[in-house]
Amino acid sequence: MFEWEDDTFKSLANRTELKPLDKETRAPAHLKAKIYSGLLSIQSETGPLASLTATSTSGRGLCVFEEAVKILPVGEQIKSLNFCRVCHARLLGEKLSKAPIYWQNCPYADFHRS
Repeated sequence: MFEWEDDTFKSLANRTELKPLDKETRAPAHLKAKIYSGLLSIQSETGPLASLTATSTSGRGLCVFEEAVKILPVGEQIKSLNFCRVCHARLLGEKLSKAPIYWQNCPYADFHRS
């Protein structure tokens, strides 16, 4: 590492205020949503996601939109798509600090509830 970088980071570290140890610091909900979207995107690029049928059978709850797709008479390949990618809850979750989304089993809603 270059010497000036060491000094720069030391200077920044010396100017930061430490939070009290008894207060838990949490990542903002919109940041959690963006990270989750990024992870899902990477996972779907490497291969198909688990189908909604398999996901439901394993005990994980599905959101209202996933439940609707699960009962459609389509193949498992369609049921393995990343439906969060086109959901408005994702957009709200990534853009707002306290998004008005309330669906059960929606990770974006869960981020904003915690």
